[in-house]
Amino acid sequence: MNSSLAAALQVGLVVFILAAAYVPLGDYMARVFSTQRDRAPERILYKIARVDPHRSQTWTGYATAVLAFSFVGVLFLYALQRVQGVLPWSDGRDAVSPSMAFNTAISFVTNTNWQSFSPEVVMSNLTQMIGFAVQNFLSAAVGLAVAIALVRGIIAKKGDGELGNFWVDLTRATLRILLPLSLIVAVLLLSQGVVQSFKSGFDFIGLDGTSGSGVVGPFASQEAIKELGTNGGGTLSANAAHPFSNPTPLSNIVEIIALLIIPVCLTRTYGTMVGDRRQGLAILGVMATIWSGMVAVVWAFESHTNGLAAQAAGAMMEGKEQRFGVAGSALFAVSTTGTSTGAVNSAHDSYSAGGGGALIWNMLLGEVAPGGVGTGLYGMLVLAIIAVFVGGLLVGRSPQFLGKKIGQHEITMAALSILVMPALVLIGTSITVVLSSTTGFQGNGGDPGTPGSIHGFSEVLYAFASAANNNGSAFGGLTVTSDWFQTALGIAMLLGRFLPIIFVLALAGLLASSKPRPSSSATLPTHGLLYGGLLTGTVLLVAGLTFFPAMALGPIAEALS
Repeated sequence: MNSSLAAALQVGLVVFILAAAYVPLGDYMARVFSTQRDRAPERILYKIARVDPHRSQTWTGYATAVLAFSFVGVLFLYALQRVQGVLPWSDGRDAVSPSMAFNTAISFVTNTNWQSFSPEVVMSNLTQMIGFAVQNFLSAAVGLAVAIALVRGIIAKKGDGELGNFWVDLTRATLRILLPLSLIVAVLLLSQGVVQSFKSGFDFIGLDGTSGSGVVGPFASQEAIKELGTNGGGTLSANAAHPFSNPTPLSNIVEIIALLIIPVCLTRTYGTMVGDRRQGLAILGVMATIWSGMVAVVWAFESHTNGLAAQAAGAMMEGKEQRFGVAGSALFAVSTTGTSTGAVNSAHDSYSAGGGGALIWNMLLGEVAPGGVGTGLYGMLVLAIIAVFVGGLLVGRSPQFLGKKIGQHEITMAALSILVMPALVLIGTSITVVLSSTTGFQGNGGDPGTPGSIHGFSEVLYAFASAANNNGSAFGGLTVTSDWFQTALGIAMLLGRFLPIIFVLALAGLLASSKPRPSSSATLPTHGLLYGGLLTGTVLLVAGLTFFPAMALGPIAEALS
């Protein structure tokens, strides 16, 4: 089959299934977060935790609950790794070092799943199951809860500042959305041959007569939630490139759909909850435009053949799995860097300078196309509010978003929310590249005029972009096991997750405290092609003005060298 036709069929299948799920799943999630009825298992959990499910919280109470819950998660995961060696089913793995345990605990609780280790060598199946897999559910549920809280702030009419109950939102997101979808995806992956075993490994004898050992574990169940929850942490160091986790082109498509389905359908949830589905379609249109544009760019760069080896292979196949090809690799790479996931089915460090640079750029856009579970929606809504404010001022119209006035305090919270990530990326990268203890990554003696030095800068830029955006993927050529990288990236993940959440919830509280105003001819509409273009321009302009100098020092310079 022609490679272009095969690529088109893959994209078409992904889009078709997402379109088919858009209305039913989007409306179902709206009902989940709008109904007043609690199910029996939920009532039992509320009773055990002494939670009143009918008590609503202001933004301060909601934010306190988010931070307290996440802090307990970090402590538990850190302690689990430190005592791993004495726990049952440790598979001979020793305790994890303090700096690595610190980094990893923050990584999984913040939905980043950055891994500075080889999972099959360092972590036991017990740690992966009761630690990492559990956080894959809970961290995704936290993101969903925050997004719904912001939507409630937008639609609130009483002016009492209440955003709902975090514990109820967390429970429903986990039990009613993430668990059922994970079961479906896990069964589909099992049908394609993804491994699901409680054994730790097996011995074998190769064709040359030498003996060896292989690693197995409960991969299918963890693969399902790592993709659905836009987490990304793999049970194997090769992640979704390993045949035990992603064996066939069809399993690859299933995992790509799992990455995208909740963030995409959340735009329908948003439109349904605000009572105007055109609002959700406008957000979806912007996400789809950016996502499809990035797929085309990366696909084009990786299909371009540079050098005799690439021409012989027919494409830039180094670092890519033959069973997926360029199209399946590019589609996965753009989806994972655009959804705050971090799972990979190819080596991003092996991509061409243009293709790898596009993946960095995809993260630096803020990962809002379509973004992570919950984080994509609330990130795009923050940018939508900024677009309304800027657009309204430019044309002399009232800065009003769905009936809520956007004043000084609201725009301040929105601006602070989107400034956190650029500050972390640029400060972290700039400090790292001048530290004498870390300049070895730049290669060629650190000479800034050599290609190795340029690519080294790109690797560090990618690392901090991944950490601050809670993505988790990496350019694998960078070794990040030093205390500096473990600590700096851990702090970037922590602040990159929770500072925006605090500012978003503060914005939601301000919106919930103000009563809606009727629209007039002076109100800028927040749907349609004109507004969609304004919002797309805002997303691209914010990243362009902020990161173009850094991109010019790394990926762009490397592509032109």
